[in-house]
Amino acid sequence: MAEDVIMSDRILIIDFGSQVTQLIARRVRESGVYCEVHPFNKVTGESLAAFAPKAIILSGGPASVLDIDTPRAADEVFDFGVPVLGICYGQQTMVEQLGGEVQTSDHREFGRAQVRVTEECAIFDGIWHVGAEEQVWMSHGDRVVRLPEGFRVVGTSDGAPYAAIANDERCFYAVQFHPEVVHTPHGAELLKNFTHGVAGCRGDWTMAAFREQEIAKVRKQVGDGRVICGLSGGVDSSVVAVLLHEAIGDQLTCVFVDTGMMRMGEADEVVKLFRDHYNISLVHRDATDLFLGKLDGVSDPEQKRKIIGATFIDVFDEEANNVGGADFLAQGTLYPDVIESVSFHGGPSVTIKSHHNVGGLPERMNMALVEPLRELFKDEVRELGRELGLPESFVGRHPFPGPGLAIRMPGDITREKLDILRKADAIYLEEIRNAGLYDKIWQAFAVLLPVQTVGVMGDARTYDNVCALRAVTSTDGMTADFYHYDMEFLGRAANRIINEVRGINRVVYDITSKPPGTIEWE
Repeated sequence: MAEDVIMSDRILIIDFGSQVTQLIARRVRESGVYCEVHPFNKVTGESLAAFAPKAIILSGGPASVLDIDTPRAADEVFDFGVPVLGICYGQQTMVEQLGGEVQTSDHREFGRAQVRVTEECAIFDGIWHVGAEEQVWMSHGDRVVRLPEGFRVVGTSDGAPYAAIANDERCFYAVQFHPEVVHTPHGAELLKNFTHGVAGCRGDWTMAAFREQEIAKVRKQVGDGRVICGLSGGVDSSVVAVLLHEAIGDQLTCVFVDTGMMRMGEADEVVKLFRDHYNISLVHRDATDLFLGKLDGVSDPEQKRKIIGATFIDVFDEEANNVGGADFLAQGTLYPDVIESVSFHGGPSVTIKSHHNVGGLPERMNMALVEPLRELFKDEVRELGRELGLPESFVGRHPFPGPGLAIRMPGDITREKLDILRKADAIYLEEIRNAGLYDKIWQAFAVLLPVQTVGVMGDARTYDNVCALRAVTSTDGMTADFYHYDMEFLGRAANRIINEVRGINRVVYDITSKPPGTIEWE
């Protein structure tokens, strides 16, 4: 991956297994510097020379340097001649490997803590001042008790006498706290001082530069071959399609499989944008009857997913063969998937998150993969979409699951229930947009419950369905809190749904956070 990236400034992040390593990468990229996360056991002198970083960051991790066979940085990291920043476990392994000492502490620190700034330091410059106490986020049981030669202490905390240390001559710095998390208020600025001030990075990595670089890479990889892309209308596949079309033109064919479980008007929007506006070669297969037939009488959520995924692959395969096949399959793989798939602890790669990523097709159809987004985080994909001129209605839309409305309908799936849910969902989202709330919410949707209740409409008794409304705030979808609407909004949305959607006579709001719940209902 790295050898194809045309960048003068790069930061290498060596991963020791921290749950927040990706946040380090996010913060570095937000400051305009390209970086990559590599597992510690894949970093060698040869790989360092090939990547040629201007600086190296050592992440945190769950291990203890006091145990046998726990992760260590390659010796070449400290001999490479570039600045190094150690964070949490990264600090401890730096100290231990360079001749200092780490011990288990009786005073562990987890959560918010205060660091007292004792001396000036390049990574504090203009942000933290001597004598100040600064809030940070700690998560450690071990602590440094003796520094290697050439280091000095520049910050302390109650549980870490060497909370921040520096070797100015070698440009080695280390902190026991986590500057990458939001609970360290000035953490992003500290990281920028390291990447820009100490390492001298220019901060000129932009999405415009990435766009041109990726177009060149795609042209080189594909040559005069043909590429087929599974288009869902979601952000990732939409950005992939437009980028590839800009790179290779009519060598690209997109296949859009309409499962019959999309939102109101979504299929028409996809066809209009990609076929009519962008003039991309698009195969639109309405397979509603096929999918509903296979799902008839199925209520188990996992079975729904498996049936939809398998049927999608069959239909995609059929349509791909109808257009004469292809040499390459384009997918919207993102960087978090890549990081997880090469994790040092041997964890499996992230399961393809939705059926339109056509897992299994590359082998089945003997195609190589084109993955132009594999170096980007989700927010960067949205930024690239804007750079490519995609409408905000596509770039900024909320996540939508691959199985679609099938998993927003506990119980069996019927055409009638899909129509009811589609209408309720459309009204709910319209009210959210009218209130100016859409961009403040990570994900919002309606759920049709397998519950009927008694109601009264026009002096007549009704016995109809219950609709649940869901809205959450999140940064990455891993954790989420329910959105705190005012009651006036909820009353207005519920009133419209009950009045305008025949088949619903009661509306409830889901106030479950994640954890313990999930964002979707199935």
